[in-house]
Amino acid sequence: MSIVSVNVAEQYQKLIASDKVSVVLFSADWAEQCKQILDVMTDLSKKPEYSAAIQFLNVPAEELSDVSLKHQIEAVPTVLFIRSGMAIDRIDGVDIASLSLKCKSFVDKNASAGAGDGDSQTNLNDRLKALINRAKVMIFMKGDRNTPRCGFSKQLIQIINETKVNYDTFDILTDEEVRQGLKVYSDWPTYPQVYVAGELIGGLDIIKELVENNELVSTLNG
Repeated sequence: MSIVSVNVAEQYQKLIASDKVSVVLFSADWAEQCKQILDVMTDLSKKPEYSAAIQFLNVPAEELSDVSLKHQIEAVPTVLFIRSGMAIDRIDGVDIASLSLKCKSFVDKNASAGAGDGDSQTNLNDRLKALINRAKVMIFMKGDRNTPRCGFSKQLIQIINETKVNYDTFDILTDEEVRQGLKVYSDWPTYPQVYVAGELIGGLDIIKELVENNELVSTLNG
C-alpha cells in the first residue's frame, strides 16, 4: 500500500475515521525535511505487515490550513498518529528513529487490536480520572505552573496564584493521548481546564467570571 496524498478536507476526515492507525505527515513541498519523512513512510508502506495495520497519509499543511489549524500544526514536518478520528500520538520535527519505533509498536499490537480497542479506551479513561484527581485543584494546561507555554495558560496561573490555593498542573503538550482524550472525556474542547475535587470547573473565561463574582476562592476550596 502506497502513501495516500490527501487533497481535500472531506477525504482526510473519511480516511482518519478508519479503525486502522493513520500515520499522517503534515508537509510542504519546500521543506526538505519532509522528504526524509516521506522516504521512511514509503519504505514502511511497502511492507505487508505495516500496510495491514497502518495507513500512511500525506497532507499538504498549507493547502489544507483548516485541518492543520484543528490539529495545532505549527511547523512542518509534523506527524500525527490517529485512530478512529482521535489523535493518539505526535512527532514534531524530524525524528526518524521515533517514527519507526512508533509504527512498529502499532504493527506489533495489530493482532490484538480488535479485542483491545475497548480495553484501551477504558484504560485511558481510568488514567484521565486518576490525573484529574491527582490534586484537589488540578489544572491541565500548555506548559506547567512555572513555565506556561501559551497566553491563556499564563493568565490562568497568575489568577490562581493570587488565591494562594494549593494546586497541581499537567502539561498536555507532553502527552498527546491525554491532550486529545481529555477533550472527549470532559466534553470541553479547549485548554486550560481547571478541575476541583474531580469535577470540571471550566477554562479561563469561567475562572474570570468567578473572579468577577468573588466566587473563585470558595469554588477552589470546594
